[in-house]
Amino acid sequence: MNIEERLSKLGIQLPTAPSPAGNYQPALKIGQLLFLSGAICCVDGAMTHCGKIGATRDIAYGKAAARVCALNLLTTAQQALGDLNQIRQVVQLNGFVNAIPSFSESPAIINGASDLIVEIFGERGRHTRAAVAVTGLPKDSTVEIQAIFATS
Repeated sequence: MNIEERLSKLGIQLPTAPSPAGNYQPALKIGQLLFLSGAICCVDGAMTHCGKIGATRDIAYGKAAARVCALNLLTTAQQALGDLNQIRQVVQLNGFVNAIPSFSESPAIINGASDLIVEIFGERGRHTRAAVAVTGLPKDSTVEIQAIFATS
């Protein structure tokens, strides 16, 4: 099953690609690797998930935020490649969680993205990962995730 069919079967519609918030490329393809800049919780120009985990937000909220970031990464990849079926393997996700200093459950938050990626890509979605708590993110986003994909 191709990726567009899989997204449709899962009832997932990709958001509009976000515009870069600075002087950088959202995606850069070098050889067969596609490097994706950090995606935050922004859909159609509006923030969907803001605030710190452990202060005003809980793990479930963070997992939902990570899912939005993953969808934004896929939109950016689709824009860069023209077709998500060119993704041979999701190589790595690096997740940043806006959290209070004592928060130590970042992996649980980034599972929101990892679980979605594996649900969409199957074995090709299994990836390496970092999940780091930080004290702030752009636009007070709850999560930011960057990715590396291997392409055909």
